[in-house]
Amino acid sequence: MQKRALGQTGLEIAPLVFGGNVFGWTADEKTSFDLLDRFVDAGFNAIDTADAYSRWVPGNKGGESETIIGKWMKDRKSRDKVVVVTKVGSDMGQGRKDLSAAYIEKAVEDSLRRLQIEAIDLYLSHWPDPTTPYEETLGAYDRLIKAGKIRAIGASNLDAGQLRAALDMAKLRGLPRYEVLQPEYNLYDRASYDGKLRELCMAEGLGVITYYSLASGFLSGKYRSQADLGKSARGGGVKKYLDARGLRILGALDEVAARHDATPAEAALAWIIARPGVTAPIASATSLEQMESLIRSVSLKLTGADIKALDEASAPGG
Repeated sequence: MQKRALGQTGLEIAPLVFGGNVFGWTADEKTSFDLLDRFVDAGFNAIDTADAYSRWVPGNKGGESETIIGKWMKDRKSRDKVVVVTKVGSDMGQGRKDLSAAYIEKAVEDSLRRLQIEAIDLYLSHWPDPTTPYEETLGAYDRLIKAGKIRAIGASNLDAGQLRAALDMAKLRGLPRYEVLQPEYNLYDRASYDGKLRELCMAEGLGVITYYSLASGFLSGKYRSQADLGKSARGGGVKKYLDARGLRILGALDEVAARHDATPAEAALAWIIARPGVTAPIASATSLEQMESLIRSVSLKLTGADIKALDEASAPGG
């Protein structure tokens, strides 16, 4: 498996990241172990999670995904085979998004305990926290890096102005900078990353791992009408994609996928993998069948004509 440098973190990852949001939600512990086993056996190595996964599930309190990953790493003795990405700052009961130094220094201990590891490879600020200065947040990360508890830092859900301000503060104060961005990005949701944010990431040499890479499952082609929305727990989040542009994207994916004897989801992921300014998409699976499809997407090489067709069908505002 050809690895890619994850920005300037010193980490190298395969060009697909397993999204751990499903662990403890739509994948129980045994299924999660089976999926992780197959993922690593296929040559992949990066797992994305967050302390808040999956707090939204009735009866959960957060930390369920990290706990399952930790148990799997311990049981399989696989810590040295994987790059662990987790996040901090979501509301875990404190009532707000929180990137204060005091909160980060407590939350990291909770994540390390659940993951049963000594150091987190990549620690991300999950959301912007307008009440905490960048200097305070980055100062906390600086202390954690020096203590050997995290290796590199990044951020999710920042716009170009916020990322620029954070990078400038890091340089001004001699603090570690965000080396990785995790934006929402897929063939449908292009507007927030394409443009200034993507240009900034490329100019600064940041690693980029995209979430909602299949638009909550819409780009799998499973949802093509209102009647399809009841097919899974995620159907409600797909309704917004059922417009003329969304259906045009599905049409282009159908054509590209057919030319390669692939699925629409595989073609959608292959488009992101081939996109300059992206290190790897994050994608989830809840069955081994879905995992095999994720694995196939990495070996799918789109032609220039394929990429042009998908670019044109998905052009924002089209």
